Amino acid sequence: MDRENLGTLSAFAVVARERSFTRAAARLGVSPSALSHAIRRLEEKLGTQLLARSTRSVSTTQAGERLLARVAPAMEELSAAVQELGAQAGRPAGHVRISAPAEAAHRIILPMLPKFVEAYPDIVVEVLVEAAFTDIVARRLDAGVRLGESLAKDVVAVPISGPQRLVVIASPAYVKARGTPKSPRDLRDHRCINQRLLAAGSLYKWEFARGREKMEVAVEGPLVFDDGGMVLEAVLAGIGLGYVMEERALPYLQTGRLVRVLDDWTPPFPGFYLYYPGRKQASAALSAFIDAIRLRARKRR
Repeated sequence: MDRENLGTLSAFAVVARERSFTRAAARLGVSPSALSHAIRRLEEKLGTQLLARSTRSVSTTQAGERLLARVAPAMEELSAAVQELGAQAGRPAGHVRISAPAEAAHRIILPMLPKFVEAYPDIVVEVLVEAAFTDIVARRLDAGVRLGESLAKDVVAVPISGPQRLVVIASPAYVKARGTPKSPRDLRDHRCINQRLLAAGSLYKWEFARGREKMEVAVEGPLVFDDGGMVLEAVLAGIGLGYVMEERALPYLQTGRLVRVLDDWTPPFPGFYLYYPGRKQASAALSAFIDAIRLRARKRR
């Protein structure tokens, strides 16, 4: 096989995984139009359509799926071989692709990246910020980050944060005007900022526990967001009560711009874990990333 065909097959595998010429082009460092032309030439050479294109998405045809099943493992083997050579030379190299929710991406992964990229210039880290739980094997990702309570049992899980906690918050002005709920049941009489769970497509029912008593409350209010940062901003503006991660609200709680509500009803729960398939050994690049994020987690405790 000539060099051009090898490169085009590699590009095809990236487009098939990403299901987007735009995202694949960004990964490969080429323009979407150049990438599209290259795949067209490959299809013409093979005499069959590999990708079904629409204005919104790209998917593999049956022929494309068969080719991807043969090409992807070969490309992964080549990538692993390059990474192993780099590791033997004392320089881990390669591409690490990670899925993480926005909370973990911003608070845990982003702060560690400056030192990491300085220490490992031959490693490219790609972080996909996704609210929905991701099947990293099906997506051919290297790892994912999720809360410990939502992890499957057949993965290797590395703790990267301490226990987490949700807190109900309000502005002092809101509490002065509308009072403080004494029980989660009282939330039905308050304006609450709802949050939509993208994975489920439904509004999040606020969950509470105190001792053996557990409760879910479907709150109501004038606003619905799918982002915790916007919930926080709405609460700071005095619009209503919000339910957010404690660490996100902590700076405002410490300065008095926000106050806690129903604090004895919100116990901590298992924190964030970085997880990856347990069926194969982690690459040198992923191992370096795991070591770095684990070291940061230890320093923060």
